[in-house]
Amino acid sequence: MSQAEHGKHNPLAQFEIKKIFDLEIAGIDVSFTNSSLYMVIATAAVIFFMLFATRKKSIIPSKLQVVAESIYNFVKDMTDNTIGPDGKKFFPLIFSLFTFILLCNTIGLTPYSFTSTSQIAVTISLAMVSFLTVLIYAIYKKGLLGFFKMFLPAGVPLWMAPAIFFIELFSFLIRPITLSVRLFANMVAGHVLLKVVAGFIISLGVIFGTLPFAFSVVMIGFELFIACLQAYIFTILVCAYLGETSSEH
Repeated sequence: MSQAEHGKHNPLAQFEIKKIFDLEIAGIDVSFTNSSLYMVIATAAVIFFMLFATRKKSIIPSKLQVVAESIYNFVKDMTDNTIGPDGKKFFPLIFSLFTFILLCNTIGLTPYSFTSTSQIAVTISLAMVSFLTVLIYAIYKKGLLGFFKMFLPAGVPLWMAPAIFFIELFSFLIRPITLSVRLFANMVAGHVLLKVVAGFIISLGVIFGTLPFAFSVVMIGFELFIACLQAYIFTILVCAYLGETSSEH
């Protein structure tokens, strides 16, 4: 097998960043890549769908309007139930995160596409935006002293207070890493498995490749479920962090 063929069948080749056009600003490479392209596609798809589906706003909704309203109500219920009374303030952020991640994950399952959320730079950026929102809101809501009191639960014995404080602080500061790695790892693992199974189908031929083909069909359905689930997990955790901040206890 030639080097080109080996690269083509390499399960990790699908995550390779490719420049569409070069762009450099003040010595910093800000080239438009395949990852950038699919993030733009995902964003445009969300905006276009929501505008198109709700353009008439009929009392008797169309099928597209039902889908759009279902997504809206799903995110609204998630923010209201998890964050509480302050959930309305963060609805635009949570809705944007959920729909963007959902579209990036699902678009990546189509043939010859690219999964932007398989890049740690993308997921860590989303996680940092969420984390900074939580951090700024926590300091705004509770004040600097009240913010640090969050890391010392009531009733902790004095001799354990320093250890508990630093453990709680560390668990707070590590949230961007856990958020980003969870999403990134799930997207990469699933796509690698699909690529490996697809390779078996080709190498085993029509007769013996039937079983891997059937398995790949099941895996695509499972990956679609994971794509939706990971979007939900990411946003529900952000809601939980915001709800923890807005809580008085």
